[in-house]
Amino acid sequence: MSVRSRLLTLQLAFLLGVCLFLFFFGLGAFGLIGADEPRYAQIAREMFQRHDWIVPTFNGSPWLEKPVLLYWKIINSYAILGVQDWAARLPSAFHATALVVVIFLFIRRFRPGSEMDAALIAGSSAAVIGFARGASTDMSLSADFSMGMMAWWAWHATGKKLWLAAFFVLLAAAALAKGPVAPALALLIVGGYAWLRRDGSILQRSFWLPGFLLFCAVALPWYIAIQVKVPRFFRVFFLEHNLERFGTNIYQHSQPFWYYIPVFILATLPWTAFTLPALIAAVRDEVQRFRTRTTADVAAGVAGQPSPPANLAPADDRLLLFLLLWTLVPIVLFSISRSKLPGYILPSIPAAALLTADYLQRKSAIGRLHLMLHSLICGVLIAGALLTPWLSGLVYPLPCRGWCKLHFLLQVVPDRTKPWIVIISGLIATLVLIVVRRGGRRFLHFATMVPVVLALAFLLRPAALLLDNTLSARIVDLAMRQIGIGKIPLAAFHVKREVAYGLTFYRNQPVSWYEPDGPRDLPSGVPPQEHVVIAREGSDAELTARVAPRTVTRLGDLPQQHLEFFLVSNSK
Repeated sequence: MSVRSRLLTLQLAFLLGVCLFLFFFGLGAFGLIGADEPRYAQIAREMFQRHDWIVPTFNGSPWLEKPVLLYWKIINSYAILGVQDWAARLPSAFHATALVVVIFLFIRRFRPGSEMDAALIAGSSAAVIGFARGASTDMSLSADFSMGMMAWWAWHATGKKLWLAAFFVLLAAAALAKGPVAPALALLIVGGYAWLRRDGSILQRSFWLPGFLLFCAVALPWYIAIQVKVPRFFRVFFLEHNLERFGTNIYQHSQPFWYYIPVFILATLPWTAFTLPALIAAVRDEVQRFRTRTTADVAAGVAGQPSPPANLAPADDRLLLFLLLWTLVPIVLFSISRSKLPGYILPSIPAAALLTADYLQRKSAIGRLHLMLHSLICGVLIAGALLTPWLSGLVYPLPCRGWCKLHFLLQVVPDRTKPWIVIISGLIATLVLIVVRRGGRRFLHFATMVPVVLALAFLLRPAALLLDNTLSARIVDLAMRQIGIGKIPLAAFHVKREVAYGLTFYRNQPVSWYEPDGPRDLPSGVPPQEHVVIAREGSDAELTARVAPRTVTRLGDLPQQHLEFFLVSNSK
């Protein structure tokens, strides 16, 4: 084995080890959280139990909001490992690992020397770690889409049609993960790149008939099959959950236009101190290039000479322009959308990581201000992790906003703990500063991995039980079993919808929603038969009045999540 091959093997082994920790370690340390994780896990379970690979169902009814790729992958996890909450998260972890490895190989080919930086920056970004550890469609979409965009660039740079074929296949997989958003983003990015290059042939050559046939062969069979089995699929999926979700606030996810600015800053932690300057530098360079080219075009027209050719010198492959568009297009597009969620701009993060790595590679040294800010961010990252056990206990919305909210959050932290958090965070920030200052840029990614690893290790070990106790329905199910609540109809009253969705998975049964304006995919109304109600703490009087004259018996409580359990008698 040559020295180059041995080095590549060691680098890949190191990367896989990092991914194993960042994406797989402690994957079941706490249960499924939020509404989407348990809902997707339950949909996959129902498909798995019915041996149905076509129609996703939730509580036995067709669930048509998302395509099927994630459910297929979770079904495979269940088939191998059994129906476990952490098994539902495995597909996202594998997608993130594949993304990091492909980024490494891509940069090794087109920007040699910065491949390890690019892979580690992408893998250790807060958004990638977070979504890689969740049972949701966001990582499946983003990984397939990002690998597809890198395949497109490989074709654009080399002319090899194999890469263009890979682009269409990966784009089809992304369409199976979350729908038409992937082809739409790809068209906007490639079209914008061709327009700024003033070379329409780039876009024209991208419309490759065999590629379209590959896309259709991968993506269309399921879309056709689900439309045949459930004729309302087109209306529900394309019109309601894509067009209406984009153009209206039908699902109550409205946010201000600037929403994705802070989201992007948080998503790129702990590399934000370099990512933002990399974006600014790329924008500045492209504006300057555009102005220079426009001036040259005008001068050529005045002199009666032809304009400069669209194709640039081989040494200037315009990869930075492509990465800049790839980063900005999803952010701008979803800023226009009426419906906004953090995961929508996840496809931008890999491109931002590539831009950051290239920016660092081109800098001879790291500026003192950038290094100090980066070290401070690393310290804040540790502080955030250490604060999590107390902040996770705030189950319900806080009574104030802004600085008042921050003050309220800090009040829940014991006074004797605050100095230790400051000291530990300060030590980590100082360590990063000293190591990078003495070792230079080549030590940056290794020094930055220290706070990332420590923060994640703390969240997955000492803090995991507290997170489970306060955020997951897994502990609710455990408390119900300890009380002796077996298989009996369940209902929810004045609780967060995450509790109802979580119990649907952990109890493997529907949970009725007392309020008529609850989630559309949960049964609503008071069950006529004897049932157990999971209610918000202090709701017993209102519950008794709601079901009168039926008898209400208190069974127990779960103080960590401010929940109480009641048995409601039969209506007859």
